[in-house]
Amino acid sequence: MRSSLFVLLFAFWSSTAIAQSADLPTSVKNDQNPNDRTVSPAASLKRITVPGGFNVSLFAAEPNVAQPIASTFDDRGRLWVAECYSHPVWKAEGNDRILIFEDTDNDGKFDKRKVFWDKGRYLTGLLYGHGGIWICNTPSLMFIPDRDGDDVPDGAPVDLLDGWTRKSPHNVLNNLTWGPDGWLYGCIGNSEESLVGNPGTSKEKRTAIPRGIWRFHPVNKKFEVVAIGAVNPWGLDFNDWGDGFFTNCVIGHLWHLIPGAYYQRRDAEQDNPYAYTRIEPIADHLHWGGGKWTESRGGKGVHSKAGGGHAHTGAMVYLGDNWPDRYRNTFFTGNIHGNRINNDLLERHGSGYVAHHGDDFLMGNHDWFRCLWQKYGPDGGVLVGDWHDYGECHDNDGSHRTSGRIYKITYGEAPKLKRFDLSKSTNVELIQLQLHKNDWYVRHARRLLHERFLAGDDMATVSKSLRNIFDENEDVTRKLRAMWTLNLIDGLPEDFLVEQLAHGNEHVRAWSVRLLCDKAPPSSDAVEELAKIAENDTSAVVRLQLAAALQRLTHEQRWEIAAGLVGHEQDVEDHSLPHMIWYGIEPLVPLDSKRAFQLIVKSKIPLIRQHIARRAAEDN
Repeated sequence: MRSSLFVLLFAFWSSTAIAQSADLPTSVKNDQNPNDRTVSPAASLKRITVPGGFNVSLFAAEPNVAQPIASTFDDRGRLWVAECYSHPVWKAEGNDRILIFEDTDNDGKFDKRKVFWDKGRYLTGLLYGHGGIWICNTPSLMFIPDRDGDDVPDGAPVDLLDGWTRKSPHNVLNNLTWGPDGWLYGCIGNSEESLVGNPGTSKEKRTAIPRGIWRFHPVNKKFEVVAIGAVNPWGLDFNDWGDGFFTNCVIGHLWHLIPGAYYQRRDAEQDNPYAYTRIEPIADHLHWGGGKWTESRGGKGVHSKAGGGHAHTGAMVYLGDNWPDRYRNTFFTGNIHGNRINNDLLERHGSGYVAHHGDDFLMGNHDWFRCLWQKYGPDGGVLVGDWHDYGECHDNDGSHRTSGRIYKITYGEAPKLKRFDLSKSTNVELIQLQLHKNDWYVRHARRLLHERFLAGDDMATVSKSLRNIFDENEDVTRKLRAMWTLNLIDGLPEDFLVEQLAHGNEHVRAWSVRLLCDKAPPSSDAVEELAKIAENDTSAVVRLQLAAALQRLTHEQRWEIAAGLVGHEQDVEDHSLPHMIWYGIEPLVPLDSKRAFQLIVKSKIPLIRQHIARRAAEDN
């Protein structure tokens, strides 16, 4: 009798009390099947299991948060959360919200909360920095200014890019993050081709992206397609060496981000007809037990043993300082069908990585647990966003608009941080943060130094200090951090980068290649040096960056570098290099068939020879 009474009371609470809360927008209603029932936030917390030594707390839950689809941190360590009530129906006007949460007493639970904005129309991503909040507000990338930091928008959102697809409710732009190069990166899923451009741009001047990874420069407002492929990328992060990794649904779940790549996608889909062969995911395993992906729904039996299912959301390469070191540079993603968080172990292999299936890190042990994002914070603990719904992306007829939970995971006792604001730090303090073990501080400090440079601050002393770190610190990851920050304050002249092409560490050489070619085609002298290392460098990591750089060079600049790259027989079986070399060579073939056939003669990579011959034949 008592259990029946509890069910009745809880059903009334979950379907009525929350929906009528004055804290939620009045137009939000619960259209979930009335027979669907969840459990209380406290009960959900008790069901969660994690490895020994870890603690899980309930950071926030309904009615204080609902449908938490994305998050970002500000420079004070506060968590900003995007609530998406719109899914699955797009409307021109909406009430999706951005909330600000703060845990002032470091007990793993928020104690301060604000509503920053409440007019989102299909809010799927947000990112803090450069004087405000960047948002994925389908079909636009927008910016909400708050330059005085008073948590009140300075004005209406600025529409920066529009034309993003909204045909499918779950294949939209999402997951914003700052790259080591200072660009804003994001994902876009596949439903129809997006034609992206500044508002008012004509169709023929827009940039097409069917699905994949893109980037946008916060200063010059330039938009670029980084890589094309997969099905529905929904998560992106970077490791200690600046390599990007993104998650995907339906086909393979984990991919190494290489600029200019064409990745595997559904066989019936087309983009570049001359790509011929495409780069596959890096994982040596699937997270479902074979067969059609739809068979993994529910994440039971053989699918549970494999990892739970095919649908993945969020991406985190753990670089915090609270969890044990064995988790550093390993990859985490939410598994929707499996109601859990997967952990993949990244192993260097050839020019890139192979990902092995680690033990699943967190088990929700509840059908409503839907982890959409995972982020480590300033204390090294990880916050996890639980969309909390019985359905998933294809169940478009029922989203439980009023539920949502955010959990915090720490190993043992997380350090008790004093209240801080990195934006008030001196330049000297921000430079020192480039050496911090927790990359949360590194990334925020790097962006703040970039902002100060753009504001006109004198960066001479900063540049000198960063050069000292690069020259004197023996840890290559610290050298790279110095390079990335120097790049953002205009502290890497071409002659310095050319000099580093002979550096003793392959990652420094690789990033020197990338930064040399990232802003504009390099000088003829620099191209000559790039051609030399294309032929002679012993590192596949460096050769991969050279292959990727081909697409950023003029056609004439590519020939000699390509000639060096095709001569490495050891790259024949590499996961990515033959494909990337081909993508850079392909446009050259119809321009000069004689030089193209000279590449066939020189090439020790069969795929390159075959693709050149095929392209030449098709052109004729």
